Amino acid sequence: MLFRLIKPAIFALDSETGHRLAIRTLAALPLRAPVPVPGGLTTTVAGLTFPNPVGVAAGFDKDAEVPDALLGLGFGFTEVGSITPLPQAGNPKPRLFRLVEDQAVINRMGFNNAGGAAALERLRARAGRPGIVGVNIGANKDSADRIADYAVMAKMMAPYSSYLCVNVSSPNTPGLRALQDEGALAALIDAVIAARADSGSDTLPPIFLKVAPDLEPADIDAIARIALDKQLGALVVSNTTISRPALRSHHAGETGGLSGAPLRALATQRMRDFRTATGGAIPLVGVGGIATADHAWERIRAGASLVQLYSAMVYEGPGLGARIVRGLEALMRRDGFASIAEAVGSE
Repeated sequence: MLFRLIKPAIFALDSETGHRLAIRTLAALPLRAPVPVPGGLTTTVAGLTFPNPVGVAAGFDKDAEVPDALLGLGFGFTEVGSITPLPQAGNPKPRLFRLVEDQAVINRMGFNNAGGAAALERLRARAGRPGIVGVNIGANKDSADRIADYAVMAKMMAPYSSYLCVNVSSPNTPGLRALQDEGALAALIDAVIAARADSGSDTLPPIFLKVAPDLEPADIDAIARIALDKQLGALVVSNTTISRPALRSHHAGETGGLSGAPLRALATQRMRDFRTATGGAIPLVGVGGIATADHAWERIRAGASLVQLYSAMVYEGPGLGARIVRGLEALMRRDGFASIAEAVGSE
């Protein structure tokens, strides 16, 4: 209700200013314990027990400023980042656009963040608090050795992350998606695994890999093979798309990654593709165009063990996660499942 009242004021601001206002508002809220949910929504993925399967996608909380505030709103987990070793300003502004008529967002942020040291300080400060907080790691745009950047971040963040998510699928850092090629990806994952082992962490967080929706069938098969061979914890399907379905907004021609409602069909199909390619042998996280409990349920039935939101919160507010959690519990009971895990891939 509060978001509906203040939404016109937020939308009167440019998109990036509105986003910063949202982060500052969440940071000012008193911390609340994670919201308890019905037991059937609890699910285990990559050895982690998630109180519910609805999380916040990377990109919302780039610098790990408000993970506990988000968990207190009812999300089952949150993923901070993408974080790079060194601070970087990202691409020139404007670089974030609301496509209101399409319930979509286009961004070309370019991994803007305050760097690994700043995020590490915040994550150390919350050490010991409950809740699953994944860390999405990336490489600096001007790095001479991007694989080394990922290794640096894995070693740095492993002791303070529930899981590490390797992001090679942003379209806004030139050449980054080339790391999805089979040879480069295998070398990258090997480097991250070695760095994680060298982190000194008492427990080694599982490694997730975030992939693009704009993949050819051969790419999907190759990524699936590597994920299985390297025993990754999960694949996150998917990042934003460089494709452009029919859009109505005057921002439709902006370059960058498209997310929100127009991505839903493509992201759902990629979920089915990766479910087939992996034979259900590795957990999948569904992202892209999820705005309702029905959308989340469709993605779970297509193969997702977990789902993530971001763009839909631009239009529906941060309370959307709790609403989807309640809706999922009702849909699960309606369709005769005793747990979320039973429903995964059941379409």
